[in-house]
Amino acid sequence: MSSSKSPFAGFLSYFYGNFVVLILGFIQTPLLTRILSTDEYGKTGMFETAVMVIYIFAILGLDQAYIRYYYVNHIDRGALLRRCITPALIIVTGLSIVYIIFSEPADMFLFGHSGLDVTALVIIYTFISIFERFFFLDVRMQQNGKLYSNINIIEKVLSILTIIVAFYLIGDDFRIGLYSLAIPWGITTAFLIIRYFLISSSGRRDNGASDAETAYVPSYRELISYGLPFITVLLMEWALSSCDRLALRSFCDFDELGIYTSAMKIVILLITFKNTFVAYWSPVAMERFESGAEGDNKAFFRRAYEMIVMSCIMGAVLLILFRKLIVLLLGPDYRRAEAVIPFLTLMPVFAIMFEITVQSVKYSKKGMYLNIASVIALLVNIIGNLFLVPRLGGKGAAVTTGISYLVYFVIGSYFAEKCIRIGYNYKKTAVYAILITIYCAEASFINDPLYDTVLGLIILAVVCIADRDKIGIITGYVKGLLRKK
Repeated sequence: MSSSKSPFAGFLSYFYGNFVVLILGFIQTPLLTRILSTDEYGKTGMFETAVMVIYIFAILGLDQAYIRYYYVNHIDRGALLRRCITPALIIVTGLSIVYIIFSEPADMFLFGHSGLDVTALVIIYTFISIFERFFFLDVRMQQNGKLYSNINIIEKVLSILTIIVAFYLIGDDFRIGLYSLAIPWGITTAFLIIRYFLISSSGRRDNGASDAETAYVPSYRELISYGLPFITVLLMEWALSSCDRLALRSFCDFDELGIYTSAMKIVILLITFKNTFVAYWSPVAMERFESGAEGDNKAFFRRAYEMIVMSCIMGAVLLILFRKLIVLLLGPDYRRAEAVIPFLTLMPVFAIMFEITVQSVKYSKKGMYLNIASVIALLVNIIGNLFLVPRLGGKGAAVTTGISYLVYFVIGSYFAEKCIRIGYNYKKTAVYAILITIYCAEASFINDPLYDTVLGLIILAVVCIADRDKIGIITGYVKGLLRKK
């Protein structure tokens, strides 16, 4: 499964598709914000919140179990997939029945609107999310970056087409956002399922086991025992991406929620990079732990970490620096989003950095450490939302989200070093974290163009000087690619 190409080249095979998706996102997000009022757009943000709650308890962390066991010697990968997906489908069926029973009050709270079509979309999208998670995960574990990228591009194109068609059919209605999520994802997931079974039936799939006698299949108990601690982790991720919206829904109105949701869509610049990196890194890290020498592994992870920290900080600074120009695309009703964006950038930044350090915990099968970090981050998130959202609205939610992810990174990385000591340069990370947090505070609460520019350029200069060797490596690699062409 290992590739002969460099890790950076492998990452690029994943990133090119998400870069195209990012460009298409500059079409999709303004398209939605200009055809939907802030109230209706705010309601679309609650749809993924509802689905995520059902998904978390249905998945049982078995997606993480699939990642952990995929590269184990002599594993029967087909049986592994079946044993991971079956409990999730059974549970989501039961939870869907519960949601149907309480659909009217649930839909009214989430969307201010109830109806059979809304309830059906929540249930259908939840089932799609389970299938999509495992069959897309299979593509990632094969480290098939080209297919991963192409599927993402197709899904985004279908999403834009769905928005246009739905707008002509139902007008300014939050259900446009729901259809633009459910229909494209359903089509691409169906393709992945058909592809999986066609390859399996043809005998072209690498099963991981040399023959039937030596094939290893983890028991349901073993898989669930490994996956269960990740429920708390998923709850934390849900809280950090959803509790802010729930707080805004409770203490503010759909207008403020719409502004916040649009700001989150702008941060998709960094979230796209984060999702790409997670898709690429998880299988690479597990394969490295299984097959690499300990000394080489530590050097490999340290190099990757420093590259990612540098890239994340520079990306966050540039996004904050140019946020006013980007917000112009959303339309005049969404100008307030520029004050919400800065602290939201901390979410993908620390999530990407933690994705490297957390692999030590996952490989060591010590998910309880993640539970501790999750609980603490959840408490920070809940307290922050209760205290800041009533006073600051969307800006308060953004501050809480950003700080919660910082706390999660710090505590989780501390436990990761206890599992496997890699020796990451946390002193430099601390300096960068302080600088970017100060910049977020200035951009959110002072919001002066001169201060924005000067402080942003100072931070970029500090990073360029401190990480000039990493910049040289990336520049050299890009020059090498250009010379080949």
